[in-house]
Amino acid sequence: MTHEPWSKRHKTTFKGVSYSLSNSFAQPLTSEELIDLSLKRGDNEIVAAYYKHSLEYTPNGGSEDLREEISKLYGPNINAENVIVFTGAQVALQTAAMALVGNGGCHSIVFTPGYQSVQEAPLHVGSEVTKIRLRPENDWQIQINEVEQALRDNTKYIVVNEPHNPTGTVMQKETRQQLKEIAEKRGICILSDEVYRLLEHEEKDQFPAMADFYSRGLSCVTLSKPWGGCGITIGWIALQDLDLKQKLWNVQYFGTACPSRASEIQAIMVLRASDVILAKNLKIIRHNKSLVQTFLSNYHQYFEWTPPVSGAIAFVKFKGPLTSEELGEQLAAAGISVKPAYCFGADLIANGCRDYDDYFRIGFGEEIMPKALEALARFVEEHKHTWDI
Repeated sequence: MTHEPWSKRHKTTFKGVSYSLSNSFAQPLTSEELIDLSLKRGDNEIVAAYYKHSLEYTPNGGSEDLREEISKLYGPNINAENVIVFTGAQVALQTAAMALVGNGGCHSIVFTPGYQSVQEAPLHVGSEVTKIRLRPENDWQIQINEVEQALRDNTKYIVVNEPHNPTGTVMQKETRQQLKEIAEKRGICILSDEVYRLLEHEEKDQFPAMADFYSRGLSCVTLSKPWGGCGITIGWIALQDLDLKQKLWNVQYFGTACPSRASEIQAIMVLRASDVILAKNLKIIRHNKSLVQTFLSNYHQYFEWTPPVSGAIAFVKFKGPLTSEELGEQLAAAGISVKPAYCFGADLIANGCRDYDDYFRIGFGEEIMPKALEALARFVEEHKHTWDI
């Protein structure tokens, strides 16, 4: 088995383009902005700590002050001791898989299309894996009967992505409850990659973190997506079960155990300004989403989507005569970047599955996104005569 990144081809194909619709994060923060936000609320102490902190090792799993700030995002069952900090969510996903199903003889259930590490981290550590396909005709929703059919006696781990990447959808409340009941009955751990949580476009679509919802649930989060703190490189897992946390800590010890103190302090700055940052980012996302809706309405004969309800991403279907890979190559030549279907299920394509060939992901979380959308509209106008049958 090879572990080649599915997005490797994307990075080569779209290298150096002028207009990006590929990015999935909210508007990136700057260090200056974080400092200004801190000073405006009178938090001079955290700014001083940033400029004059020690360069000694931080504790494995993160410093207590950061873990305390993170715990405030959750309910009463999550305190500082229920949080383990990582240098981003990517390493957290791999660590969790190794800790929970890395001893061999275990079975995991994941869902596709999706972010590669969410799907493949259990494979990387030797777990048997069943991939359940999500389908547009079901609005990309998990079908509980398919989960029940996939269960085995040795199923120990279910990994979901909530909100879902690449579609921006969220699980129905009833489905989430049924999934929890299945897991509780069998003692299965559920890890939820929640990197887009807190970016729900409407209050009615907000949902509880898996760490709050289920006693053997794990919530995996990063600062990059909701808050735009990509370069801070801080992520975490929150969970109620301290025995599971110890397993994660044991594995983390042999990887990147200690985040930088500078990153931890910036993370604290972000979390203390969370309400302000999220409000700003949601305003950008809602505005940009309306522009995408107008674009899709104007060119409905060529494109369609299941409207996203969270995050800054959408999975768009091209109804013309090209696959998303072929369309992507033409867009790259025109200086425009999108994420073709192979970025979310290259293994399926390699095995002959063409269910998602027509789909590509766009991101709309940045202030500069409208210019990229305008470039895409120009591209459509220039090429649509070749798509008409």
